[in-house]
Amino acid sequence: MTDERGLVLLVEDETAIADLERLYLTQAGFSVHTERDGTNALAQIRRLRPAVVILDIGLPGLDGIGVCRALRDAGDWTPVVFVTARDDEVDRVLGLELGADDYVTKPFSPRELVARVKGILRRTSLPPGGRVTVGGIVLDPERRQVVSDGEQVELTATEFDLLAKLMTQPGRVFTREQLLSSVWGVADYSSSRTVDVHIAQLRGKLGPDCPIRTVRRIGYAIEDR
Repeated sequence: MTDERGLVLLVEDETAIADLERLYLTQAGFSVHTERDGTNALAQIRRLRPAVVILDIGLPGLDGIGVCRALRDAGDWTPVVFVTARDDEVDRVLGLELGADDYVTKPFSPRELVARVKGILRRTSLPPGGRVTVGGIVLDPERRQVVSDGEQVELTATEFDLLAKLMTQPGRVFTREQLLSSVWGVADYSSSRTVDVHIAQLRGKLGPDCPIRTVRRIGYAIEDR
């Protein structure tokens, strides 16, 4: 039965790959809408309001990078999983800096893609909890809102959950591997650069007084000033 987990908007111009991804997502209980190019995808994202967008970077016309940039510039923080045939760190970092929540490189297992989507939705539907305040930052899990020095901060789903993980235990040093496992739900520690990029994004959004501290060669902690 579909539509139990929410709508996934799948943007992929290679028919065979799109059909395979759609099959696995449907079997996992998702409703799936497919688009083949970036311009139509952007319009459908705004119309359908999907739970997650799976976005191929190498699309004809408006590519995946352009679609994600347009969404984020418009204040739309729908979770995005980038898919690309290029295993290039520059591409991955650029995608994450634009506000992507996760990233998979072709060829990949369709089961892995489904697991990444489930992980994002699991993080964005965490049970309500009390507000947490650390170093001038107020995090509201129920509304999934963050306020820093009195100003609301727009975060991606993954940025929010990374910040929440750090704020649950102020002062504790988390290794990159621990953060990958807890926030992303993956054990591919070769992609620890992903954590660094998201931390950099958080620091940029939280401002110059951001209390996230780098512990050299280990990981990160957040300090209550």
